[in-house]
Amino acid sequence: MNADVIVVGAGIVGAACAAELARCGLCVDVFDARGVGGGATAAGMGHIVVMNDSPAEFALARASRELWLALAPQLSAREAFSRCGTLWIAEDDEEIDAARTMRDAFATAGVRARMLDAAALREAEPAVSHAMQGGLLIDDDAIVYAPAAARWLLASSPRIRVSTDCAVRVVDANDTHASVTLSNGETRTAAHVLIANGLAAPDLLAGVPLEAKKGHLLITDRYPGTIRHELVELGYIKSAHHARGTSVAFNAQPRPTGQVLIGSSRQFGTLDSAVELDVLGTMLARATRYLPGIGALNAIRAWTGFRAATPDGLPLIGPARHPGDRLWLAAGHEGLGVTTAPGTARLIAARMLGEPLPFDADAFAPQRFAAEHADG
Repeated sequence: MNADVIVVGAGIVGAACAAELARCGLCVDVFDARGVGGGATAAGMGHIVVMNDSPAEFALARASRELWLALAPQLSAREAFSRCGTLWIAEDDEEIDAARTMRDAFATAGVRARMLDAAALREAEPAVSHAMQGGLLIDDDAIVYAPAAARWLLASSPRIRVSTDCAVRVVDANDTHASVTLSNGETRTAAHVLIANGLAAPDLLAGVPLEAKKGHLLITDRYPGTIRHELVELGYIKSAHHARGTSVAFNAQPRPTGQVLIGSSRQFGTLDSAVELDVLGTMLARATRYLPGIGALNAIRAWTGFRAATPDGLPLIGPARHPGDRLWLAAGHEGLGVTTAPGTARLIAARMLGEPLPFDADAFAPQRFAAEHADG
């Protein structure tokens, strides 16, 4: 046996799980032929945000954000952590009502949130369109440069051994023997194997219900002070859960460099990584609705990435098929992988070590889809 746990995947979720398991005293091997912090981790915005679409998502996101805030003092400038807060922008009275509902739900759970009227919104974010009616400010939300954070997590845990050789990748995972086969023919064994490689998980475990959601992002040159908070339209939640087709929603982030990161789009049914100018144009037109001056900024790069989505929008966290499995899953976090990585890691470690769970994890059990299939 080479390690207590083999982690397949060195994105933000795999790195967080490896670091947490090492913190618990386990010896961990990590494999990812793409390197540390690649895949969806490298392509995303790095937003750390409490979402409350469901009680399960809220519990995971809230716990994870607290873990990020506790970790923040240890991070360096390279990880670009910023407690900038999230400002959900309301365009009309209906969205103002939605913001109040969100505020009340957060207040009940002890999450700081405060309403801004139109005047307070203009004071907080002068660049936002004066047609907007107000918003909801979540002060403790944050951003982080996720690829650097993934590297930091692994480097800060001396009992983790990381293989990032592009010539070596995991090509098979065996539940019975808790082993993996590498592309060079070598077999590694452990007490447990954790598959945390996002959309590639079905390559190692047949039947994992993941589908790619393509997204576009664009970043500008340096314009310090253009915006101060992560800005998100309240319609974003509806867009994020479109089951099919293409959708866009306004999302803009102030990077510590002074750049503005602009999103976002969602597309099903494609694995083409090319930037699509029509989608990008629609996304930027939406951004102009909220930030009228955005068109005057110089864009320096646009790119795409793929989120791993499950049918019900909740990640797969736990034993892969049965409660006693030695093969585990931590995948399918869609657009919340950066936010929920620390909470996912705590759940995995607690389940693996037989310790009390930090919150109810039944909604994330990978077996939930197998059960639905059997019932059907």
